[in-house]
Amino acid sequence: MLAVIVGLLCLLGERAVRSQDATGSRFVCNAIPPGAEPGCGYGPTGNRVQSSSPVEDELRNTIIQLRETILQQKETIVSQQGTIKELNSKLARCEAAADESSQGKARGHGSRRKEYGKNTMGDLPRDPSETIDQLGKTMQSLKGRLENLEHSLRLPSSNVSAGGVSALTPLPPELRDLLRQRLGALETQLLRKVAELEEEKSQLYNETAAHRQRTESALNSLLERITELEKSNNAFKSPEDFKVSLPLRTNYLYGRIKKSLPEMYAFTVCMWLKSSASPGIGTPFSYGVPGQANEIVLIEWGNNPIELLVNDKVAQLPLSVSDGRWHHICITWTTRDGFWEAYQDGERLGTGDNLAPWHPIKPGGVIILGQEQDIVGGRFDATQAFVGELSQFNMWDRVLRPVDIMGLANCSAYMPGNVVPWIDANVEVFGGASKAALEICEDRAFDS
Repeated sequence: MLAVIVGLLCLLGERAVRSQDATGSRFVCNAIPPGAEPGCGYGPTGNRVQSSSPVEDELRNTIIQLRETILQQKETIVSQQGTIKELNSKLARCEAAADESSQGKARGHGSRRKEYGKNTMGDLPRDPSETIDQLGKTMQSLKGRLENLEHSLRLPSSNVSAGGVSALTPLPPELRDLLRQRLGALETQLLRKVAELEEEKSQLYNETAAHRQRTESALNSLLERITELEKSNNAFKSPEDFKVSLPLRTNYLYGRIKKSLPEMYAFTVCMWLKSSASPGIGTPFSYGVPGQANEIVLIEWGNNPIELLVNDKVAQLPLSVSDGRWHHICITWTTRDGFWEAYQDGERLGTGDNLAPWHPIKPGGVIILGQEQDIVGGRFDATQAFVGELSQFNMWDRVLRPVDIMGLANCSAYMPGNVVPWIDANVEVFGGASKAALEICEDRAFDS
């Protein structure tokens, strides 16, 4: 730069000498006081001298332009030095982060990062995906800045001032090479870091997938084991050797028979029951159809005797079963004259007629164990709930003979119902009701 300035001064001096020789004039050199502007003329006494010579004006303008050019170049160099310092700082932090990352892996990823000067890049996120995204953004930003710098370096020196001097001077070759080397090293390290994080992310994904597979396998094994235990628990000695327990007087404990009834003109229903509830044992069973929730009901409610309802018509039965022992109960009914019979433990204790005579039992209803229905299959009343245990609920579409009923009561005969047989697969329990194994004849003998 100084060589350029000296050359310009020599050129201008030579032009001035030639001009003076042509006109017969000479330059007079005067001392310039300290702090005075170089472009101003001073006389021998140090006072400012007014000059109107074109050569002096041109020289003065050239010196001013050179000063402005020097200032602009100085600002450009300072700015580029700041950029280089910032890139060096970021490179140092990247190197430190890479070193600490390798140390953190050896310590089990238990240490935190140190702070290195001003944190312009920010802490790397803990999540590998976020780290990769942030490093990618940083690389894009640095690449953009590098491209801008290279673009500015490639700008032609066509932006020349009026005196013929370029307003922007390119960086020195050694500084440009150093900058490119630093940026190349930074980009290489960033790419390496991204590759490491991608590999770590892949390993974490594989470990997570393997852990999930092991967990699912363990859960499936546990589920299979529970299913086997449930099956073994429900595997009664015989399909009919079980009981339904309804221990509380609520409106949500009940059993349900999966089968419904056909249209019938007579029926016999028999069961074993055990209850000590007071007052009244509640409703051992009920059968409801659309339009008539009390199609068939056996109920003992409050201090009333046990009642049989057919089509909401009532007959009181002379039965007593609330002593906490097993009792065998059978009820027969026929539509002819509405004749009915009541058996307890094989003995006929009562008969009657005119109970819904000539009314056929409607089909397609729901049989509920332990609750009285206000609508078909629901709206139970806790005060009418049965409390106790039930077993061997069978139903026929005919009136059984007394000898058959006696055989069922003393366990000398086994005759499942032809309409509703008592088998495990035919009974569902809800609300906390349970099924348990029971051999009724052995249990009854133990009670007695």
